[in-house]
Amino acid sequence: MNRDLLWRLPKAELHVHLDGSIRPQTMIELAREQGVRLPAADPEALKRAVHVRHARSLEEYLERYQITLSVMRTPAALERIAYEFLLDAAAENLRYVEVRYCPALHADGMSLVEAVEAPLAGLRRAEKETGALGRLIICGLRTLDPKISLDLARLAVDYRRDGVVAFDLAGAERGHPAAAHARAFEYALSHGLKCTCHAGEGDGAHSIWQALEICGAHRIGHGTRLYEDPELEGYVRERRIPLEVCLTSNVHTGTVASLEEHPVRRYLDEGMVVTLNTDSRLVDGTTLTDELWAAHTRLGLGRKEIERIILSGFESAFLPEPEKESLLAEVRAELEALR
Repeated sequence: MNRDLLWRLPKAELHVHLDGSIRPQTMIELAREQGVRLPAADPEALKRAVHVRHARSLEEYLERYQITLSVMRTPAALERIAYEFLLDAAAENLRYVEVRYCPALHADGMSLVEAVEAPLAGLRRAEKETGALGRLIICGLRTLDPKISLDLARLAVDYRRDGVVAFDLAGAERGHPAAAHARAFEYALSHGLKCTCHAGEGDGAHSIWQALEICGAHRIGHGTRLYEDPELEGYVRERRIPLEVCLTSNVHTGTVASLEEHPVRRYLDEGMVVTLNTDSRLVDGTTLTDELWAAHTRLGLGRKEIERIILSGFESAFLPEPEKESLLAEVRAELEALR
C-alpha cells in the first residue's frame, strides 16, 4: 500500500461541506469581485488562515467557516465553487460525491431557489467534463430556528429529482438537540427523501440516539462517540447504519485527542458500516487520499479493510438502487484489476 495506489483507487465521499472546500485562489478572486476583505491575499497564507489545527471545541472550529462563507454571496460564486469542487474530487479519482451545505446561509445574497440551483448547475457542468457524479445534501442548522430547517427540508424535497439526495442537520451540537428539528426530518422522510444527521461529534451518544430514533436518520454524520453506549453500538451494527467518519476533522475539533485514539478501528472490528470522508478539504487541509493514508499508516488498516471502506462508501450512497448497483459493479471490477 502506498499513496499512489490509494490515489488511483476509485473512491466515494459522503460527508464533505461545500463551504469548507473552496480553492484559496478562488476565494481571493471572489473576494476581489465582491469587495470582501479576507485575512490574507496570498493563496498559501489564506490556506493557513482558514485551516484549523487545534480548536478547543466544535464551536471554535466552525468559526473558520465565516471566512469561506463571506465570498459565497452570489449564484455565480456558488456555481463556480461547486464546479471546481467536483473537478478537484474527480482529479483524485472520486467517482461519486455527496456534498452538503446550508442554503439559508446564503439567503442575504440570493433566494433559496437560486442558492440551490447554482451549485446544482456547477455539479452538472463538472459531471459532463469528468464523468464523476456529484449530488447535493441540503443542511438545516441546529442553531437556527427549526422553522428554517422545515423550509430547507421542503426545498430539498422540491429538488429531489434534480440532484438533491438528502436532508441533513449540522452545526453546533451541544445544547442544540436534533429533536427540536424533528418536523423537518418528518417532512423529508414522508416525501421519500433520505436523511443523515451530524451526531456524536460535539456531544455524546445520546445525541446519536436522537438522530436515529426521533429524526429517523439513515446515516450518522461522524458518530465518533458511539462507543459511549454499548447498547447503541449494537443497534447501529445490527441495522447496518453507516457512519460518516472524518478522522482528521475529529482531531481538529477535539472530538478525539489524536488519530491513534480514534474509535474507527473498534467500529470496523465490530462489523459496523464505516465510510471515510474529509469533512472539509480546505478547513481541515486534507483530501480523501490523505484520510485513507492516515487510516493505513496511523491506524494500521490493511488493503482488505481499505477496500471494505471504499465499497461501503458506494453502498451507503443516497442513489437510486439501479444506479448504485451499476456504479458498484464498475468499482468492484476496477478494485479487482488493481490488485
